[in-house]
Amino acid sequence: MFSDRLRAARSQLGYSQRAVAEKLSISQQAYARYEAGTSSPNPEMLGRIAHLLGVSADFLLGRPMASPAKGAVQIPVLGRVVAGIPMEAIETVIDYEEIPEEMAAAHQYFALKITGDSMEPKFSAGDVVIVRQQDTVQTGDIAIVLVNGDDATIKRVKLSPEGIMLIPTNAAYEPMFYTNAQIESLPVRILGKVVELRAKF
Repeated sequence: MFSDRLRAARSQLGYSQRAVAEKLSISQQAYARYEAGTSSPNPEMLGRIAHLLGVSADFLLGRPMASPAKGAVQIPVLGRVVAGIPMEAIETVIDYEEIPEEMAAAHQYFALKITGDSMEPKFSAGDVVIVRQQDTVQTGDIAIVLVNGDDATIKRVKLSPEGIMLIPTNAAYEPMFYTNAQIESLPVRILGKVVELRAKF
């Protein structure tokens, strides 16, 4: 069961409950409840625990271990992206998606789980997008953009000599325009171009 597998994975690495809890930024009591079987982590926390202990979430849950399909490469699904944190930072990885080997050989990719409804109906909360890491995009591209070091946002981009406009597809939200000066001062940073949507039903 989950609690037994969790305890075994932790013990194999020689970690104490306190050490794991500190790495996860939760209380020791909260972590102890996971091992006691009296509480279960949410999907994001499960992904963080699995990554920290070097096992898969499927292993912890007792599911058959999934291997990448032949000719496929796994990339991390991030729950959030913040300034100054590497794409592979443990705090952000919540799952993995597969992309073709030839695709991964040409560029760096990551996946991002969508939150919010500013891009509905095209993108809904819970959907996962595949993102090619690049720091420039063209007008009309859908990009992952980091503004002022806050969580990344997904928006359609419109470039102009005066600056950049981030356009939601949901009419309930207003476009956001940033001047060239704001792009430098905030800053506004392009993290990548969305190349694929993997909707979750």
